[in-house]
Amino acid sequence: MTTVTNIQRRRFLGQSAIGLAAYASLPKFVAAMGDMQGFPKVTPNKANPQFKADVEFDLFCSLGSVSILPGQNTKVQHYSAQLKTGPKDTLIDIPGSYLGPLINLHQGQKVRINLYNQLPEPTVTHWHGLHVPANMDGHPQYAIMPGAVLVYEFEVLNRAGMNIYHPHAHEATATQVYNGLAGALFVRDAEETALELPSGAYELPIVIQDRRFDQQNQLVYARNRHDHMLGLYGEQILVNGHANYQIDVESRAYRLRVLNGSNARIYKLAWDDGTPLTVLGVDGGLLAQPEVKPYVMLAPGERLDVWADFSGRNVGSSLVLRSLAFSGVLPKMAERMGGMMMHANQLPVGSEFAIFTARVTKKVSDSPKLPSKLSTIATHSVSNTANPNKPLPIAISESPMAMLLNGKAYAFNEPLPTERIKLNSLQLMEIFHNHGAGGHGRGMGMMMAMAHPIHLHGQQFQIVSRTINANHTEDYATVRDGFIDTGLKDTVLVMPGETVRIIKPFEDFTGLFMYHCHNLEHEDMGMMREFLVYA
Repeated sequence: MTTVTNIQRRRFLGQSAIGLAAYASLPKFVAAMGDMQGFPKVTPNKANPQFKADVEFDLFCSLGSVSILPGQNTKVQHYSAQLKTGPKDTLIDIPGSYLGPLINLHQGQKVRINLYNQLPEPTVTHWHGLHVPANMDGHPQYAIMPGAVLVYEFEVLNRAGMNIYHPHAHEATATQVYNGLAGALFVRDAEETALELPSGAYELPIVIQDRRFDQQNQLVYARNRHDHMLGLYGEQILVNGHANYQIDVESRAYRLRVLNGSNARIYKLAWDDGTPLTVLGVDGGLLAQPEVKPYVMLAPGERLDVWADFSGRNVGSSLVLRSLAFSGVLPKMAERMGGMMMHANQLPVGSEFAIFTARVTKKVSDSPKLPSKLSTIATHSVSNTANPNKPLPIAISESPMAMLLNGKAYAFNEPLPTERIKLNSLQLMEIFHNHGAGGHGRGMGMMMAMAHPIHLHGQQFQIVSRTINANHTEDYATVRDGFIDTGLKDTVLVMPGETVRIIKPFEDFTGLFMYHCHNLEHEDMGMMREFLVYA
């Protein structure tokens, strides 16, 4: 279907309430999805008898219900697991939560995971952050039907860090994650162990999500097209699957492993008493040394490793982790209409609110000391890349009808020339907003520009630089001190008017590897492409 619109009229409508209503009434994402050819039929991978697993467990995707809010239980989709071979602490359940068990793996382990689909719809699981072969990465083409079993087999190549496992089914990632299918996966290694950081009861997962509930405590997904165009923003903050989350702590140091598991919401994390955040690591593991920030920005798919020291605090005292106010992540079209597109959400994007409370309940005298050096990270210079003078583009463009990368919606196995990558190469990439792409006018594109967390599958990358257009400096000032660009990343938040350069290795494995916006509504709209890595 082709829609022809008078440009002057479009510009007028795009800056008015009439324009918002008109765009909302258009057929759903016609331009975004284009002509999808579908995926080839793939027989689910079976266990290889030659693969000798150090760890093996069954992972089940199923329906269930759990108590989240007072009153009626909430129906969810969720992961559960059963260990067959491996250390007893490989799987740790989060009590009373719909989230999947915490998975603990060690660098060098050979792992077999048997995924059982007990849902009434296709699904597949992606190991967000892990460096695994293409056919083990959870590409949508490997989704399995209800009742089927998919076997993953891989060696853990990653350094220590916090990763994620979640669905990656075509056009169903957002809904399945929203309904509860997500969990945290930790990799351990010798370097991390030698630091003797807080562990056991003193290492706490903090999975932050926002959800929307009806009067019967049931999850409510997208109510309208604005929830897709902007991403879904819930009105209730959950931590580890619980509302009004509180942790009881001793007066000593803790290690908080923080994950933004929301579909679209971006957080500006800070302690309520002004204590700076001490950061040990990000997506790809430990930093070279701790970094102290007044606040830290955390977009969907990003992780933080935080040193939280409650030493010297009195029993009965509390410390609250909050998300502070900021601006600039939504389109100016939405902001200028006073948030009309958010439909009076009780938790507006960029507003300030509490996430969880830490309450000191016990006084102790012993506490570990913060190490001054954490890790040795291999870094690369632009001159070492295969393309130092011609970065590969990841061009972001938006309109009410399309969220695109490199001017294209998702299409299976149709890489552009710039998306074909030689195996064992080091690539310079540039992620930027391209407001003329996709056929929309520059003025309209700028009105629609919003922040996007861009996630690249495969090996993690390093950030080389961030630059901001002069037209966006005022909003950017509300977030710029919260970026940590010194560690290894697999997801990077790109603000409107911002250009981010990264260096990414493509080693070990050939095949198709996804890259996409981790605003999950945008991903399902087609804001996703593939790299074809070839020998």
